[in-house]
This record gives sequence, C-alpha cells and structure tokens, in this order.
Amino acid sequence: MTIKRKAFIAGVFEHPTRKADEQSLAQLHAESAAGALADAGLAFKDVDGYFCAGDAPGLGGLSMADYMGLKLRHVDTTETGGSSYVIHVGHAAEAIAAGKCDVALITLAGRPRAEGMATGTAPRNYGSAAPDVAFEFPYGPTVVNQYAMAAMRHMHEYGTTSAQLAWIKVAASRHAQHNPRALLREVVTVEDVVSSPIIADPLHRLDCCVITDGGGAIVVTRPEVARGLKRPPVAVLGAGEAVKHQRGGKIDLTYTGAVWSGPAAFAEAGVQPSDIKYVSIYDSFTITVLITLEDLGFCQKGQGGKFVSDGTLIAGVGRLPFNTDGGGLCNNHPANRGGLTKVVEAVRQLRGEAHPAVQVKNCDLALAHGTGGSLATRHGSATLIMERA
Repeated sequence: MTIKRKAFIAGVFEHPTRKADEQSLAQLHAESAAGALADAGLAFKDVDGYFCAGDAPGLGGLSMADYMGLKLRHVDTTETGGSSYVIHVGHAAEAIAAGKCDVALITLAGRPRAEGMATGTAPRNYGSAAPDVAFEFPYGPTVVNQYAMAAMRHMHEYGTTSAQLAWIKVAASRHAQHNPRALLREVVTVEDVVSSPIIADPLHRLDCCVITDGGGAIVVTRPEVARGLKRPPVAVLGAGEAVKHQRGGKIDLTYTGAVWSGPAAFAEAGVQPSDIKYVSIYDSFTITVLITLEDLGFCQKGQGGKFVSDGTLIAGVGRLPFNTDGGGLCNNHPANRGGLTKVVEAVRQLRGEAHPAVQVKNCDLALAHGTGGSLATRHGSATLIMERA
C-alpha cells in the first residue's frame, strides 16, 4: 500500500522553551499538541489517532491519551530513538490510508537540560534487560565516543577532515542567527569549530549538538480534512525506515541505515535526490549529517567532505540548504529524539514560512531524515519526503 498523497501534514508546532524548570513532561507534550492542533485549526476532540515514543511519561500513549482526554481508535508507540518521530509521520500516513484514523496527533517532549543529563558523555545502558548491556556496558560506552569511532573510520577510509565536518556546524550557525529561540545564535567559523576542545577524538565540542528541553507536535490528516483547514497542507509523498546493527560482527562504520530508508522513500515518492530543494537532516553530531547525505544519494560515498565544504548547506549560498532553524547543532535537541523538529522545519519551508533570510525559493519538495541510536553499534533510520500541496 502506497501512502503517496494519501495523508497531509496539517499542523506543526515547536515548543518555545529550551529549559523547562516549571513544566512536567506531560505538560510539554500537551502544550505542544495544543500548539499543533491550533496551527491546523483543529481541537483535541478531533483527534482519533495518537503517536508517541519512549519520551512520553508513564504508560506512554495510554497515559498521554488519558492526560489529554483523547478518544482514540489507533495508537502507535514505536521507539527507534531519534528516528522515532520521522517514522511516526510515515506510520500515521499509513494508518490514515488504511482507514484506521482521520486525524493523527504526534507529540514529542523532553527535559534533559532541566534534569542535568549528560546525554552524550555519560554511559547509558538503555535498561538492564537490553541484550547488549552485559557485553558493552562494562567498557563505559558513551554516545559521543561511538559517533567518534564512525568519524575516525570515515576519515581513515576517505580522507575526510575535521575542517570539512566543521562546515556543517558553520552552516547551522549561519541559520541559527536568524532564529530568536535557538540556544546558540552566534555565527562560528571553521577555525572556531576545529579550535574548540576535543570531546572524543576526532569530534570537537562544536561538532556536538546542544542539549535542550522542549518538544513539538505534528498533525497528519486525511486529504478531505486537510482541504477544509486554514493552513497550507503538505502532502506526504514517501517514507522509508530501516534498522542497522552489528550483524554479528560484520561492522562497517562508514554507512548508516539511510542506505535502505532513503531509496525506499524516494521510490515511493517517485522523485530523486536531485529533485529535493531542502533537507532536514538529524544532526546529533556533524558526522551524522555528512554520512547521511552520502547514504541518501546527494553525493557519492566518501565524497561527503567535499560536498559539504564551502557553504553547500547554507541557505542562499549553497545548492542544498539544510536545517534552516539551526537544527540540533544550534537550535533545539529535546529528548534525544530530534527527528520531529526536522519535520517541523521542512513543513515551514514548504509552506514558505521559514525566516525570510533562510527561506528557500520555490521550495516544493523537502526531505526530513532521522537517526536514532548509535552509528557505531545499532540505530534506526527514517526518511520522509514531503511536497507543497
């Protein structure tokens, strides 16, 4: 079953807070939901499908449905880390196409900054029942050193340099200066990035994403519902999802699950990488962006360093603007599941509602991609292609 143009994104919202000292997780979810529904011109009573991931408190979808008073006939709590919410948009479109719901609400929230979480530099065991814990946790793996291994391997294989990676942060900062809510708004240079302290060789501090509180929400509807609403609808054209893991020790750190999720999304959408006007790429680290762009087909494998250099990703300068809100590197990265905000900014671009300084001209096709987990061990990849209706 294809989802091409069978569901439309009718409302989006990014929570304005970057530090939620006074709000609970449930409040952040509900406030984000209210914002997206208001954006669409809908109400909580209109929602009959709800989607969330492991950041939702209590019993997840059950607890949040109760908290928000939702009357549901479809629930999805798929958890694949940072790719979860890109997957949820695809799953919502599938549910709508199958007649399981008419108005799907997707919410994200997190409080890592308020809770003082060292999300990238502290070992995480993801629950003692996880099968990998007994083998890996004694060595103290952290998110940043696992991504650093992927970066080091890419450098070894293809000659990628720290300066090339730095261009990704430079592009994000050039965009974030125009976003009043971005956590980091200072424009940086390549020299600034490579001169910042090493966190895990070869990744510098400025190669790493910010840690924020906040959240966001997306409303996906049937075409008939979208046509009667006040906001410009955005069609879901294609979606792909994939899981990459260690395959019993057959590990190649130079590629991600995007090598499978990307082609699936492009095939369903009936478009090619060269047709895409704007990309939102999950940017937990600069290396995440570089490898993902390769795997999605925007350049050949091993050529990502050259591709991102000299402003290729900067709106108004390069040929493939990315993360025009500043992304996770500068703007917002709540709950380690920043894929939802990638969809939100892509929708802004397609509606023509991004900041005038970074709005892409004639933006009719956009791609959002989420990565969840670790490039060096196991992760989920999700690709979504959207069209201005």
